[in-house]
Amino acid sequence: MRSKEENNMRVLVTGGDGQLGKCIKVLEKYYPNLNLSFTSSKDLDITNKKNIAEFFKNNPWDYVVNCAAYTNVEQAEKESEKAFLVNAEGVKNLAEACALNELILIHISTDYVFDGKKKAPYTEEDIPNPINVYGKSKLFGEQYIQEILEEYFIVRTSWLYSQFGKNFYKTILKKSKTEKKLTITTAEVGTPTNANDLAKFLLQIIASRSNEYGIYHFSNMGSSTWYDFAKEIIKVSGKQDIIKLEKTDNYPTFAQRPKYSVLSKKKINNRLAFNILTWKNSLKESVKN
Repeated sequence: MRSKEENNMRVLVTGGDGQLGKCIKVLEKYYPNLNLSFTSSKDLDITNKKNIAEFFKNNPWDYVVNCAAYTNVEQAEKESEKAFLVNAEGVKNLAEACALNELILIHISTDYVFDGKKKAPYTEEDIPNPINVYGKSKLFGEQYIQEILEEYFIVRTSWLYSQFGKNFYKTILKKSKTEKKLTITTAEVGTPTNANDLAKFLLQIIASRSNEYGIYHFSNMGSSTWYDFAKEIIKVSGKQDIIKLEKTDNYPTFAQRPKYSVLSKKKINNRLAFNILTWKNSLKESVKN
């Protein structure tokens, strides 16, 4: 690892073709002192230790931001081996490479490491207890990082959406053009999180050269159900007179999901002083832009 006194920090972003990776790419121009490189699974297979060893040997980095993940919650129940290969073993491989090369790892995790039985926002000190394969695989990845590294940031987030990829926000906007009625569940309470805001937070960690290592919870402020989120999307996009929304508390899914997964941001406020928008305000900015 090169001296942190040097101006330009070299940053590798894995999973660069996913929605979070693309959001980081959009913001790259605002961080001239960060030299960012983006890889997809075709460029760097994190499940292949030999591939990682060769890649890191030939490229000097300071930070690795791991956005690579198996994120299909439903399919993970049927492909548990694949989910664990990427979200656990792949993360272990990255952590070992970071340890060998003295790099700082910033890893993205999930609110789904919790079981949803709590009635108040989850803090970083709460004990994880995932209830689906996706959550379990992500927790294994977290545990590998903590066993292998001393200097790391694990950032748990929730309900990510953006202008990129497949997500709830884009699905509702698309359906609002073709459907007259949508039925949306109220069975889960969480926080919609703009991936652009998360991207800013991750880049700020690096740009500020923070050494406040550890686990952090990042989502936008406030909470909602999926119905609340859909209603606000329709409202701010001016489609409320075109499409009708109906509530349901019965929305069967193959994977169990936590009924409550709001994350507390007190640790970020106390240690990193990052200004986090409410989910409604951030959504308005997204639709406006």
